[in-house]
Amino acid sequence: MALRREEEQGRSGLAWQRQAKCKGALAEAFFPPVRVETKDERDYREARAKKVCAACPVVSQCLDHAVRSGEVHGIWGGMNEVERRALRQQP
Repeated sequence: MALRREEEQGRSGLAWQRQAKCKGALAEAFFPPVRVETKDERDYREARAKKVCAACPVVSQCLDHAVRSGEVHGIWGGMNEVERRALRQQP
């Protein structure tokens, strides 16, 4: 029973993901491709992703999740890896 409650809490803790605007066709913009990308390609991809984040109703929950979980890849909550690392290092 306790395990089931923990599972339900875990799922409800990420319920915000169902409202995320990043699902679907643009999802590839949020993570780097398997191949090496140029700086211009990365900047363009990240700008596309951040534009989606700017209109997302759950952007703050997304960023909070990424910072708390130590997510080191991709755009989360409108920030890339370097921006999130700087945010975590702030006093």
